[in-house]
Amino acid sequence: MQKYTLLILFFILFSIISPLKAQEMTPEQVVQKQLETYNQRDINGFMSLIAENVTFHAFSDGKITMAGASACKEFYSNLFEASPNLHSTVLQRTIFGNKIIDHERITGRNGNKDIVELILIYEIEKELITKVTVLRKEI
Repeated sequence: MQKYTLLILFFILFSIISPLKAQEMTPEQVVQKQLETYNQRDINGFMSLIAENVTFHAFSDGKITMAGASACKEFYSNLFEASPNLHSTVLQRTIFGNKIIDHERITGRNGNKDIVELILIYEIEKELITKVTVLRKEI
């Protein structure tokens, strides 16, 4: 009887604690949350998904265009401040392991009415964006 009581208590305890354990976000969930915080112009939420050693690269030549979380925070803080109507819409998303490839249409950038189209290749490690490769559509 005591054996069963301990087993029942263990089951009850496991049932209570198990849902409290945070579920890991998938790479797609990380990028989706990043998109949502971008559209809300929420710099703290946005940066919570960015790795300290993040790098941004130009697709054409692979050169690093921005490196580190502090440079990223400065860039996006300025962008969010200058863009009250900033909004990005995902036209197409491809999931490829820890890489998420988004075709995005951005409006309201720096108060401008122009539409910017980008292909963004996000690389995710441990629920953080570690690398972003950017391909901008030439007009």
